[in-house]
Amino acid sequence: MTSHDSAPTVSAAWLAEHLDDDGLVVVDSTTHLALPANGPYTLESGRSTYEAEHIPGAVFADLLTDFADTEASGAWTVPPSEKFAASAAKLGIGDGRRVVLYDQSSGFWATRLWWHLRLEGFDNAAVLDGGLRAWTASGRPVTDAPSTVPPAEFTPARRPGLLRSKEEVAAAVDDERTVLVNVLDPETYRGERTTYSRPGHIPGSINLPVTEITDPSTGLLKPVEELRVIFDRAGLLDPGVAPVTYCGGGIAATGVAHALALVGRDDVAVYDGSLTEWSADSSLPLVTGSSPR
Repeated sequence: MTSHDSAPTVSAAWLAEHLDDDGLVVVDSTTHLALPANGPYTLESGRSTYEAEHIPGAVFADLLTDFADTEASGAWTVPPSEKFAASAAKLGIGDGRRVVLYDQSSGFWATRLWWHLRLEGFDNAAVLDGGLRAWTASGRPVTDAPSTVPPAEFTPARRPGLLRSKEEVAAAVDDERTVLVNVLDPETYRGERTTYSRPGHIPGSINLPVTEITDPSTGLLKPVEELRVIFDRAGLLDPGVAPVTYCGGGIAATGVAHALALVGRDDVAVYDGSLTEWSADSSLPLVTGSSPR
């Protein structure tokens, strides 16, 4: 993995070497999501986890409140640019700063904030490969000491092309130039597990489980060469198509978008509402069965 400025990921070794750099902001974006075999999911802020232990100097980003539209029907829905910018600036994220994001669970909360920063025009952010698990596995310290960073100026410049609405996805179902990518597990994709209002997947979408992009024994992303093979096999490296990833609520979908950026595909859009929104609308179609590709 590359780990120079503007690269989408950094290693624990890189972060340890640069932890005291001027202008570096480390952000813990942990959120807790429980997905039962059948039934609704539950959500909880990761603030208490952060307060118990975090990388020295890291600040905490609450994705359920400060970086979400709390008046929307779905949790962690993208808020207006102005709210995002104010929350980012308060944490010290902004113009002239370098940001490293991590979480203490799946890693996809970090990629969610990485994607959201890019959506608002901020590119100087990276995800810590393997998250806190990789940091502690390499023998590096954690702390429970509170951390603060001087506020920054965050200038939002939204890129609408990185975000898809329900209406835009519905209009793209029969568009051969759009590849809808369901990143959930195969059982949920095929409709054998009902986690959302209705089972199944959006018609025409392929299944590329987000679990395929990481090494389960370490939590680290697979090497770029392996990721490229996975994405090429799925037809996602064809410059003539526009990938749109989705999951249950727009979180795991950003993990695949982030991994695609690692192989040079940084134009991937995310359907923010994903299956939580889509399945709740009975007028929208869902199909069951295997992937068309």
